[in-house]
Amino acid sequence: MGGQPHERGRPERRPDAAPRGATPVRAPDRPAGANHSAPEAPGPAAGRVHSHSHGHGHHGHSHGVAADADRRWLRAALALITTFMVGEVVVGFAAGSLALMSDAAHMLTDAASIALALLAMRLAARPARGGFTYGLKRAEILSAQANGITLLVLSVWLGYEAVLRLISPPEVTGTLVVVTALVGIVVNLAATWCLARANRSSLNVEGAYQHILTDLFGFVATAVAGGVVLVTGFARADALATLLVVALMLRAGTGLVRDSGRIFMEAAPSGIDPDALGDRLATSDEVREVHDLHLWEITSGEPALSAHVLVAPGGDCHKVRRRLQELLRDEYAITHATLQVDHLGERTGDDGLLRIGSAPAGATALPPEDHCEDSHGPVHRRGPHPH
Repeated sequence: MGGQPHERGRPERRPDAAPRGATPVRAPDRPAGANHSAPEAPGPAAGRVHSHSHGHGHHGHSHGVAADADRRWLRAALALITTFMVGEVVVGFAAGSLALMSDAAHMLTDAASIALALLAMRLAARPARGGFTYGLKRAEILSAQANGITLLVLSVWLGYEAVLRLISPPEVTGTLVVVTALVGIVVNLAATWCLARANRSSLNVEGAYQHILTDLFGFVATAVAGGVVLVTGFARADALATLLVVALMLRAGTGLVRDSGRIFMEAAPSGIDPDALGDRLATSDEVREVHDLHLWEITSGEPALSAHVLVAPGGDCHKVRRRLQELLRDEYAITHATLQVDHLGERTGDDGLLRIGSAPAGATALPPEDHCEDSHGPVHRRGPHPH
């Protein structure tokens, strides 16, 4: 309809490109990031009321992980784990060792977790299009949650089997257990090193890493248990080593499910207090109130924020927005910030035009608490106030 065609697969507008239909603005006055101010071109929407500034900051940030490099390290770890897992299953049956079989089962989930992580990385790298306005970035969080759940389920099964073997311990061939466990330690050290080289700020990569790290600790415990069986003949050492592995799996699985659940529930990123952040924004020059503050993570390591900001009558809304976006970027590493900025006391007249300025003689300005009838969350202002 007279504008440029929609370019699919481009999640961000170039910082130096004006929005479709907008009046060109001089480059020095443009904030870093896309400007969502209301278009000034005449048309059917000319009489609609728009906020003064609706900015979305993108300050040269990068999302997720370095896909090519991380995929290489994950593939190397997958090859190591799969090769050794096949050999461990054979030796575990021959030795009658539950510890070795539990490690082999855990390594199967390791291989699955790495394969799932690789798939999730490929999906997350796809550009945003259609109804998926953020793309498929949360495929990585689904992968991390699946890894956590498999750890928890497997720990329950292995714990049950270990208790049965504590009650009635079978005969265990200590020599095979020790040799296989020592080889497993070497293989898992190599796999752990590979995954440590990947970017673990991604919860997806961290999930695969926790699988491998837990397996490494399990092999150490298995080697010790095999040595005990070999020297003392205490067969229950094998089951005790399995319980130690189960405890490590429970710890890692719980952490992955918890962290992925926080992202799915749109919780604020760990380490950022939304109330403290809202108070910090409210103390900025010319800001009188901040409400409808929402803080969440699109995917691990990619926080996003939106808020409604009220500025003193006569204040420079665009300047305030730019300053707040810089504050969020520099102090909180939040580069996805969408701020709706209005003047305190704004209201729409009967003619549909926006009224800004001081109240008439004998009247008072529109009070802050009446500006938004249904504020989502606490209201942040200068000075003491409830949260």
